[in-house]
Formats: sequence, structure tokens, C-alpha cells
Amino acid sequence: MKHAYTYFNSLISRAIPTLALLVTASFTIWGCSSADQTTGAEPSYTIPQLHDIQAPYPDPRVGLAPGLFDAEETIWNMQMLSTTPSPEDFIGSWNTDLAFKDNYAIQGSYNGFVIWDISNPESPEVVVDFLCPASQSDVSVFGDLLFVSGEGLEGRLDCGTEGVRESVSDVRLRGIRIFDISDIRNPDYIANVQTCRGSHTHSVLVDPNDDENIYVYVSGSAPVRPEDELPGCVSDLPMDDPDSALFRIEVIKVPLANPELAEIVSSPRIFEDLEAPPRHGLAPEEQAAVDRAREAGMFVANVNGTDRVISGNWLGQFIDAIVEERGGTTPTAADTLQLREELQDRIDAMLAARGRGLNLGPNQCHDITLYPEVGLAGGACEGYGILLDITDPANPFRLDAVADSNFAYWHSATFNNDGTTVVFTDEWGGGTQPKCRETDPYEWGANAIFSIKDGKMVFESYFKMAAPQTSQENCVAHNGSLIPVPGRDIMVQGWYQGGVNIFDFTDPANPVEMAFHDRGPISAERLVTGGSWSIYWYNGLLINSEIARGLDIFDMIPSDFITENEIAASRTVVLDYFNPQGQPKFVWPASEYLALAYLDQLERNRELDIRSINTFRNEIERSKGMNGTARTTLLNRLAEEIESVASRSSNGDKVMRIAQTMRELAS
Repeated sequence: MKHAYTYFNSLISRAIPTLALLVTASFTIWGCSSADQTTGAEPSYTIPQLHDIQAPYPDPRVGLAPGLFDAEETIWNMQMLSTTPSPEDFIGSWNTDLAFKDNYAIQGSYNGFVIWDISNPESPEVVVDFLCPASQSDVSVFGDLLFVSGEGLEGRLDCGTEGVRESVSDVRLRGIRIFDISDIRNPDYIANVQTCRGSHTHSVLVDPNDDENIYVYVSGSAPVRPEDELPGCVSDLPMDDPDSALFRIEVIKVPLANPELAEIVSSPRIFEDLEAPPRHGLAPEEQAAVDRAREAGMFVANVNGTDRVISGNWLGQFIDAIVEERGGTTPTAADTLQLREELQDRIDAMLAARGRGLNLGPNQCHDITLYPEVGLAGGACEGYGILLDITDPANPFRLDAVADSNFAYWHSATFNNDGTTVVFTDEWGGGTQPKCRETDPYEWGANAIFSIKDGKMVFESYFKMAAPQTSQENCVAHNGSLIPVPGRDIMVQGWYQGGVNIFDFTDPANPVEMAFHDRGPISAERLVTGGSWSIYWYNGLLINSEIARGLDIFDMIPSDFITENEIAASRTVVLDYFNPQGQPKFVWPASEYLALAYLDQLERNRELDIRSINTFRNEIERSKGMNGTARTTLLNRLAEEIESVASRSSNGDKVMRIAQTMRELAS
């Protein structure tokens, strides 16, 4: 390691007070404690099973007082280390996604990006506030390179703040910006790669078999830009023009020796042959609003299977068309009556002209999570969750695709560490609407958890933040990451103004919420967009990009759901950098914390008798005070004894992992 992680290492020692030894004298491994000898009492399990633990009731997240920087807050089984407002030029702009390098957190924003020094997480410092507007400025890092997404029409190649007014312009940026951050406090804008639909999000793929190049998968969701602005951009459907920019993603190859030569090397059509997914209707509150609008005489029509109130530009375009068709110049009451009679037909014709109504599947991905160590990617692609084979980085192909009528907009994906489970999120309402109200179905705007078996995804369960939120809070499933607790699948996640939470999905059919933090709405009178865009684990910390407020940093703390040993073992994983959409495989070094964490899990799950568990704990604690030959002898002997009970355990594999840890420590 080239970089110091003094704070993170201190967290480990701070979090793990030495366990009190249950015996004071040397004894053989199978000896009983003095209490057992005198009373004959059988020791009992003390760590509760997950599904026996009660969450707070009533839920303290309900009814929190509003405010921007003074909202009421509640927290359970987490510790807030700091909350820091955005720098001046970024207040009022939306903060977006995060990436991490060394002791820095890089936070995207619609105004550019901010680099925070998080060496002291109780007092993070802004070291760069790089003004470079674009939507939505998602960020990723690798080595000395920083990649930033741009999709909106206002982004400029020169990072200017004046925007772009022309419909066709040679100064517009829609694609990927590349910065040299070898001097991270002075980013140098060195290149960009333009794409036909811009880059809403992107993901960096580090190929384990290629140390000369990296690959950037680009997900663009905007309309196709004019060919006059970027040659080669075709907006026709693929069946009409095989060069269509629709129904594909872009793969950019970046030569590490010459990143300024980055270019698109393929445009895989991973959506080929997918049909339109099933859709759910409106939530009860929304259907009631549409019904009231219809009764009030407003224009209502069915759009893609859902009733909608038609107003604004669409209504104006239809009226103008009717006036033009009759050769008039001014709308009349008769024109309005004609539109009422023809509204559905005109909407159907408009959608057909745009390729809608043809039973076509998704034409874009919102986000793609790459897991190169297992050769898989999870594509969250509008109406489908897609499993990709990425063993050939430039030529990914689809292994499986799943649709779900409970999902409105597949948004992001997270794998468990061994790649056997994937969690997809549903951004129902686009992230700016209140979708966690008491009347909203639990399965809508939630996570869907799938097992992966023989390259196919098998549905297991839904999981949603449990506390109902108000109509003034945009709330729906959003971005999160795995927390490296060995032997368990635990994820931290943002829910916009639903706050953040931690949940266990080790049993994918029965996920369990473990911790949360939430604030009251920004406003009590109207919906103002805010909340957690994303929260990720990085080197022992939980770092949250708060859309309207800035940067939050949290710490995990022991609870009935997670022990000190499990937290300490997670902190032995230290990364040089982290892109949540480029998921790394966690590897835990051998340590007493690792062995004790596994023992805690055997107790929690009742997978080994408590007398054996306590004996092994005592001996591991005793080994900490030893060194040299005595320690080696004890650890090897302990490994043999642990191996001897594996057959008695309902989780023999985990018992054997403890024995292996003892042998590695002995060596």
C-alpha cells in the first residue's frame, strides 16, 4: 500500500475492545469453565437470531419535522460522524454519485464535481470544487484518471457555465469527460468521448487479463442528437437502419498510456429480441387523482398502458395540428371538442411514430454494474434486469433478462461477493416523486432480489425501506453497495428522502433491515427534491451523497444484528479506489477478527453448540497474548480441534474456514 490509512486502522482497534477472558488459567481446549464445573449449567446462546430481533415501534422515521439544514433526524444502529454542506457554487445544484480514491471522495453534481478529503471523516474538507455543468456528472476513477458523465443539452466542451442555446452546436458535450488527477488537487481536463445519446451513467471495467487498457460502458438515455452535430448518429429504429443509435450501449476503450486516444470500440445490442415488459398501473393515490381530473373535464388518455392527464406541450401540439388541418389560425371550441374525441387516436399515432406501441423492449440501460472477477454484469435497463457475460470486455452478451410487472424502471444492480445473488432497484417515478407513501404497494419502488443459477436469474423476494414517507418527500429505491462483512451479504442503500438503511440479504428470500438514518422533508408545503442519491461503503465508512445538503459520513456500530467482530473483520478490507458500478471482489486477510466473526455467525444461526463456540473464542483470545512457538503451537492445535467438530455443525464449510484462518495465522 502506497497510501496511509491511519484513521481506518484506528477504527479497527477502537471498535474492538478486548473480550473478557472467561477463564483465567491455562486449560485444555475441551475443558469446562469453572462456572460449568460448579453449577453444571449448560451455557446458552446470547446472540439473537435475525428474525427474532424487533425493529423500533412506532417507527421513528414517521413524522419527522421538515427543514433543509435543520430538519429533524433519527438514527438507529448507525453513528453519524459528520454532515457537511456543499461548497457555495454547488448549493442549489443536485449532488449525484460518488467514487473514491485513496483518502478522497469524489462527488458528482449537476454543476461539476467536488473532491473531499475524508482523512478525518469527522471533519471532511473540500479540496476541489470543479465547476463544469452537465447532467448528471456521474463519476468513476482508475489510477490517475477521472471519468465524468454528461448527457444534457447544456453541457459544454469547455466546461463553461453559460450553457448551449442552439439546437445544433459544435461546443456541446454529451458523452464522457476524462481528467488527469495525478495531482488530485488540480484536475486536468485532457479528453472527451462524444456519444450519440450522451452518458446518463457509465461504468469502468478493469479487465483482469489486460493491464494496458480499461473499458467504459456508457448508458445514454437522451434522444439521439442530430447527425449535423455528431456524424453517424441515426435516430431511426434498428429495423429501418442497422446503424441506429437506439437499442444499444457504447463501449469505450481507454489506452492507459494514452488516455486521450480513448474511443468507442463497440456498440453491443444487448436488448435484441426483447419484447415490451409488463407494467403495473397507477398507485391508488395517483389513480384517484386521474379520476378527479377526468371528472373535472381535463384531458385524460392512456399512454403506454397507464392513464395520464394530458396537458402542456402535448395538448398544445394536438390543438395546433387540428387548427392547421382545417386551415385555420386560431383555436376554437369546436377544435377542443374534436380533440376530446380524437385524443387517444392521436396519442397512439404519435407513440407509434416514435417506435412506441410496437411491443419493443428497452432501448437503453440506466446503469450497468460490472463485476469482472466473476465475469458478470447486471444491467438495469428500463423495463428489464439483464445479466451479461463480460469476459470479453468489448463484446458483452446477454445471458438472461427478467421483467416484472411490479417494476416500473430498473435502475441499478448490486451483486453479492460470490456473484450468486443480485439486487436490482426500481426507480419508480424517476426519483423525483413520492413513492413511499403509506398507500403505495410494498413491491413498487423497491428492490428485487434474484439468485443466479446456471446463468439464469431466479426471483427470491422484494425489499423496501419500511417507514411510510409523506407526499412532500421524493422516495424510491436508489443506489447502494455491498458492505464486506465476511460470511454475510449486507448492503447499504439510499432511498432519496426516505433516508438510508442497511439490510441483510444473506437469505435472499428473507431480507432483514438492520439500521437506518432519516431526515424530515425539506419542505412541509411542497415536494422539493433531495435526500440520498447514493451511499456506499468505503474503507470502514458509509459515505452518503445528499442531493440538496452535501456529504454525510456514517459509521457502523455493533447491535443485535451485527457484532463488534464482524465490523472489525469488515475493516480489514482496505481499497485503493472504489467505483460502486465496477464492483470489486472482497478478500479478507487472516485475522482473529475474521475467525471470531465466523464464530459469532455460527452462534447467531445456531449452527454449532454454544459450548464449543465459547471454548474456541476463549482460545483465540488467549492466543492474542502469546507469540513465537507457543502461539504457533496453540493455533495449529486449535485448527485441528475446530476441524474435528465440522461434521457436528450444520455449516461445516464455515467451521472449516475458521480452521483455515487459524492455520494461516499460525504460519
